[in-house]
Amino acid sequence: MNIPITEAKAQLTELVRRAENGEVVVLTRHGKPAVRLVPAEEPTPRKLDRALIDEITASAVAKLKPGPWDEDMYDEGGLPK
Repeated sequence: MNIPITEAKAQLTELVRRAENGEVVVLTRHGKPAVRLVPAEEPTPRKLDRALIDEITASAVAKLKPGPWDEDMYDEGGLPK
């Protein structure tokens, strides 16, 4: 779909929706293509590696202070009695 920039101003929300749904939307200036609306790429989720997870876990365990009640409240498997 080609549309002049002057007309696109009034229809921007609809044009963005169409572009998000995969339609090619080209804004023209004086009859010539100026820009194309395309969906933004999804951000790549950050992957946590095993070493970082282990480091965070070890840090948390080191800060853990068991209370006097721990032995009485949990069985050998760590489940509440």
